[in-house]
Amino acid sequence: MQNGFLGNNASLMLDVVVSALALIVPTLLFSLYSVKFRKNYALHKKLQITLGVVLLLAVSAFEIDMQLVHGGWENIVNKPEDPIRLTTNDLEFVRNILHVHLVFAISTPVFWILTISLALKKFPNPPAPCAHSKLHKRLGWLSAIDITLTSVTGLVFYYFAFIADL
Repeated sequence: MQNGFLGNNASLMLDVVVSALALIVPTLLFSLYSVKFRKNYALHKKLQITLGVVLLLAVSAFEIDMQLVHGGWENIVNKPEDPIRLTTNDLEFVRNILHVHLVFAISTPVFWILTISLALKKFPNPPAPCAHSKLHKRLGWLSAIDITLTSVTGLVFYYFAFIADL
């Protein structure tokens, strides 16, 4: 099994997803800035759709790699050719972090798909404020908070599973 590019025991796709998570929040903040303070609705729309597509592709490739190629993250952490890195207690600790991460990671695509699909359906083209704006703003903030928590908990999981010396 090949290691990723961040210099630890993680797989290539884990490193790609971690890098994507680290870039999502700043890009999201820029998108929110562009719509809130610059009133650049078209840029906001393009950035949000791009983020949604990138996340969908990255997470899909990640899940295929994680489940089909490696058989789960624990097989990457404790590779057969390496000495056992995480003990049973360590694995339980990391598993608990993963469970918290999964709460946000599972709800994020639901919020994003709902937010983007309703926006595409309800906003005029080119995008401008309308009757849907109030609901979109609420769904957008829920989505933004959720993806931020997904990113933070994903990075915490990655740190403890692949970097920290437990």
